Order: sequence, then C-alpha cells, then structure tokens
Amino acid sequence: MQGGPQAKRHACGVQTAWTEADSADVAVAELASVLDASHIGQLLVFFSRRYEPDVLAGAFAKHFDGVPLVGCSTSGEITPGGYSDGTLLIFAFPKEGFSFVSGVVPDVHNLTVERGTEAVRSLRAKFDRLGKSGGNRFAVSLIDGLSRCEEVIVSAIALALDGIPLVGGSAGDDLVLKGTSLLLDGRVHHDAALLLLVATDYPVHVFNHDHFEPTPTKLVVTASDAESRTVYELNAEPAALEYASSVGIEASSLAPMSFASHPVVVRVGGDYYCRSIQRVNDDGSLSFFCAIDDGVVLTVAQPRDMVASMASELKRIDEEVGGVDLVLGFECVLRRLDAENRQIKHTISDLYRRYNVAGFHTYGEQYNAMHLNQTFTGVAIGSRERS
Repeated sequence: MQGGPQAKRHACGVQTAWTEADSADVAVAELASVLDASHIGQLLVFFSRRYEPDVLAGAFAKHFDGVPLVGCSTSGEITPGGYSDGTLLIFAFPKEGFSFVSGVVPDVHNLTVERGTEAVRSLRAKFDRLGKSGGNRFAVSLIDGLSRCEEVIVSAIALALDGIPLVGGSAGDDLVLKGTSLLLDGRVHHDAALLLLVATDYPVHVFNHDHFEPTPTKLVVTASDAESRTVYELNAEPAALEYASSVGIEASSLAPMSFASHPVVVRVGGDYYCRSIQRVNDDGSLSFFCAIDDGVVLTVAQPRDMVASMASELKRIDEEVGGVDLVLGFECVLRRLDAENRQIKHTISDLYRRYNVAGFHTYGEQYNAMHLNQTFTGVAIGSRERS
C-alpha cells in the first residue's frame, strides 16, 4: 500500500480525497480527517470490492453524520493522482453552488420501463422544486453491474428526465463477476439503481468518447439467450470459435484482455457503439456486458490511437467549459485493460491527471438514453461560475 490519505480542493468547491487504507473504518476516518466537512452538501463515493460495504456504510454514518451519500463498488478507481486499485475515493460536493436530489430504483430485475419512469419522475419533480434550470444540470446513474438490465433502467430514467443529460456507470467488482454493491446514505443495495440529480452554478458538459472504428468483418448473432446476454452462435458457428477466427487469435487464449483489444460494435442511427464481451463460457458461448439478441449484426472494430483521441477530446471539452476544473468520469474496465495491454496505461493516467479526471472503472456506461461498453463517459465541470 502507498502512503496516507490524499485530498484536493477544486476551484468549483468540490473536494476529492482518496486512500488505500486496509480497513473500511480506517479509510473513512482518514478521509474525514483531510476534508472540510462543514461545507459538504453531498458525497459521491467509489470503492474497491475489498472494502466491506456494510462496514463502509456504518463508517460514513459515523464520520459524516447527516451528509447525503451515493456510491458504488468498482473495478478500479481513477483518482486525481491517476489510475488506482484498492482505493476508496470521495467526491465531496459543496453546499454552495450545487443542489442535489437522490433516490433508489429497487428490484431492477423485475423493472418495467413504466415502473422505472414513475419512480424517477417523483425524483424529477422534487428536483424541479429546487428552482434550478438551464443547461447546468445533469444526472448520475449508478447501476448494479451484474443486473443485466441496464437498457431498461436507462430507458426509464431518460424518459423521466426529459432532457436532463445523464451520465453514469455500472458498478463493478474487479472482474470477479460475483456481486456488486451500491450505497445510498446508510443503506447497502443490490439489484438496484441509484440516481443523483445535480444542479450547479458552474458550467458543465456531458460527453461520451471511444477510440474504435469499424472494419468490414461482420458477425451475425444466429443463436442467443437475450435474458442472460449469452451468444451461442455467430454466423451459424460456435460463438467463441467464430469470434476468435474473425480477430485472428486462438479460441483457447480468449480472455478479458482479448475482448478489450478486439471489441465488436453495432450500428445505431448511423453511429457505432461497442457491445463488449464479458467472458467465454465452458460451452464455447460468449457472455456480453450489453443487451444482445438473434439477428444483431456485430462488426469487428479496430483501435485508433487511444492517447491521441482522448487528448483531443479533453482539449475540446476544456474549450467548451472555459477551462476544465474537474471531470467526473466513468470508464469501462476493458479500456483500462486495453491500455495495460498496449503499455500506455501510465500515459493515459498522466493525461487524466492533467485534466483532473476522477471516477471509476465500470461494467458499462450510461449516456443519456443509452447503455454502452468500452467507452469513457463523463461530465466536465468548469471553474468559472456562470453569471
């Protein structure tokens, strides 16, 4: 483990703090010691699966009594110091310049778009009563990353938000794929989605970015189970064998690193979006992180320069908000694996540090009405208050 807790105060008033303390109680106590709690209006928390969520919830109730909290488990963290693992990361939003409403959508396995929309509309109504309007509003979604129903959740949220931009991430568990956790105030949730609505006096810009482009190689889903997101056949051949053949590797060597380096995309409305593979199963089928069904045409994609494309995107956003003060980011864990495989992890980490990027590595990203894979989705906050 590294040294003690670290903290940073941003010009917009948000404080970020992070630690790699071994125990949940010690970690929360350390961060409480380096934060100015008197001005905190909302906590947003991302934590490694090595921290027991029930202990975390109790520790936050003890050290940040009465402060609203939204958070989730991760598959890696992005601190203002760069990429990290085994970390507890806090965004402490100030009371001044920001307003918040948060809530939970439970039992998402049985969720319908209608029920989800009704639940979120009540939050939206409460949010509207705050009297904040204009373009400096956004919503953050945190969803059980193993729920396999993010598409329904995001559709419901987007309908109810009615134009408020949405970003977010599916909670992770370091690719163990056993169980993720969500925190809302003093309670731990599973099989749920959390929503945080934010209004601010500062300029914000919501964005989504990837670094892939399609190739001519097509893979048609010819046998699948939509509920479990499992594909049994591609082009009427065993899925793992056909995928491996199409990207030029041996099926026996398929692993998360393979899927990170050789994604497949689908075309939606003229644009291409990743549909990332989660794992290869013993029967040669492939499990996906996103919705999949018979007849879907997958296109094998090839990477562009990740560093150059992300640097260009962050530069554009910096100009958009008049100087980036902080980027709240949700990055697919497969992007991180791809960066590690290409030995550019430290370069990407340095780039994020320059632009004050912080967040976590996800099992999927939410952007407005879409659930995506292998992207970076985020909201940039500018340091200049709007008049």
